[in-house]
Amino acid sequence: QVQLVESGGGLVQAGGSLRLSCAYSGRTFASYHMGWFRQAPGKEREFVAAVTGSGTYTYYADIVKGRFTISRDNAKNTVYLQMNSLKPEDTAVYYCASSTNTYRLRNAVAYDYWGQGTQVTVSS
Repeated sequence: QVQLVESGGGLVQAGGSLRLSCAYSGRTFASYHMGWFRQAPGKEREFVAAVTGSGTYTYYADIVKGRFTISRDNAKNTVYLQMNSLKPEDTAVYYCASSTNTYRLRNAVAYDYWGQGTQVTVSS
């Protein structure tokens, strides 16, 4: 059984940084592509970033490109989301998820397992 546990959320001022972590347990971590999504109140869940199982390829939503960086450490079974230059509109619950579907990593339906989420609040 795959389990994902996010951590690192919190309250930060606009322009600040946070680093989210997602600890994975279950089958071989490197077999899974990993993604970060977020959901703000009253809005649909949206794609933020994804990384392939080997870490070779990364993908970003246009609204975070250049500010956020996704990475993974397969030896630690962990995926990270470094968030810089945060804006109030980045406020949301952030979720990590795992997928075996290489071709649809920007789409939430491609992901099989999800964490419980961690709240990120950016004050102006």
